[in-house]
Amino acid sequence: MLANIGVPGLILIVVIALIIFGPSKLPQVGRAMGQTIKEFKQSTKELTNDVTEPIDEIKKEASNLTK
Repeated sequence: MLANIGVPGLILIVVIALIIFGPSKLPQVGRAMGQTIKEFKQSTKELTNDVTEPIDEIKKEASNLTK
């Protein structure tokens, strides 16, 4: 989805963001978005680990039984 934006689209988004938020608020908005993305990635990683850890334990137990 984001791959279709291109350079002119990014320039337009930045100009609109500058008009809406102003140059003084733009760094705060960017920082907040970055922190939100970081927390989202961390949450999805934890969720993935919660699902894969029991599966890995079962595989380990099964391999110990076959030895």
